This record gives sequence, structure tokens and C-alpha cells, in this order.
Amino acid sequence: MPQSSQAALREPTVVVASEYFDSYAVVGLLAVIGVLFVAVAFGAGRLLRPVVPTTEKLLTYECGVDPVGEGWAHTQVRYYVYAFLYVIFAVDSIFLFPWATVFAAPGYGAATLVEMFIFLGFLAVGLLYAYKKGVLTWT
Repeated sequence: MPQSSQAALREPTVVVASEYFDSYAVVGLLAVIGVLFVAVAFGAGRLLRPVVPTTEKLLTYECGVDPVGEGWAHTQVRYYVYAFLYVIFAVDSIFLFPWATVFAAPGYGAATLVEMFIFLGFLAVGLLYAYKKGVLTWT
């Protein structure tokens, strides 16, 4: 291959790569500005606030009530399980919206329909597993 045709093949790649990394430069610049903004805010807060520690200020409290008794409390795990199941199905349901927009595009109907039924099948298996383990029974 002659030298001129090899240079012609490489040049568009360099232009595309340059544009590609330029978009990341904007994202990187915004990330640096965000980190600097947070650092300046925390630094200004540390410099401007009065520091007068007292025993009342160092006392642990919840909702303005002085603590009474022991610091350890028993927690029911089932509430976390319900919250976890809710988060799983809420996040999974978010995937239904982009799927619906792709499903509406021409040429993607059958493939996206099969993929969504596979996805819903995984959700159904997870729900069945939770039901079989007795997680969904309120006791």
C-alpha cells in the first residue's frame, strides 16, 4: 500500500478519537470543578464556624432527645428484607421504560419482546424464590 493511502486511512481515526476524548475532557473538567466546589465549601465552613466543644455538644442524641439506656437495640431483619425486595423490583421496573421506547422503534419488536420476557422471567424466579423461603410472610 502506498504511503499516501496509509496516511489517509489513519487521519479520520485520529479525528474521531480526538473528538471522542474532547467530550471526556468536558466531563473531567466538570468533575474537577465539582470537587473544587465541595472542597471550597467545606474549607470555608471549617474556617468560619466557631469551635466551642462542650459536654452537651459532644453528647449523642437522636431527634433532640437525650439518650436513655443502652446504645444497642434489636432490629427486625424482616423490615430490611422488605425494603431490599422493594428496591430490587423498583430498580428493575425502571428498565421497563427504556425497553418500551426501544420496542416502539421499527425493526426491534420481536427481539426486544423476547429479551423483556427473559428479564421478567428472572424477576419471577426471584419472587418465587423469596416466596418459597418464606420471606414474604408477615409474622
